[in-house]
Amino acid sequence: MSSQLRQLKAPLVEAENFAPYGQAIYPAPDDKPFDSQDAQLVLNQGQPRFYLMRLLRPGLKFSQITRHTRCTQCLGSLHGKEWFIAVAPPADELQVDGIQAFRVAGDCFIKLELGTWHAGPYFDGEEFIDFYNLELADTNITNHETIDLLQTHNLEFQIIP
Repeated sequence: MSSQLRQLKAPLVEAENFAPYGQAIYPAPDDKPFDSQDAQLVLNQGQPRFYLMRLLRPGLKFSQITRHTRCTQCLGSLHGKEWFIAVAPPADELQVDGIQAFRVAGDCFIKLELGTWHAGPYFDGEEFIDFYNLELADTNITNHETIDLLQTHNLEFQIIP
């Protein structure tokens, strides 16, 4: 039995359309006081980890989606590179029909809310893109729930720029 391929159009991330999943953070003057437009982080359940990760061209298809329930996660590209992410609202049970894709401009980073389901970063055309990632030191070991959408729903997704 062959899998079903669902296509997801990817609008540009903006504060309003990304709010159910987290925050879109854009440059601001250095002297701006901290407010609700700044990343509202939850990193108190362990040692924070800020690192640069190099991803080799993953393409724009995916069949797995993940969530972290103990920390927020921030992602952004270096060098102004555009990229894509798929997300679904935080929930104990993934709502497959709620998966949406977004295009993230190179001057923006995103903060994922606790428990936001996500797949990515994705991109095509570049050999690699370097990303910064802020999460907990053990996020990928102790706080990483992944659903294989092929196994559970016979689904694959393709992001349409």
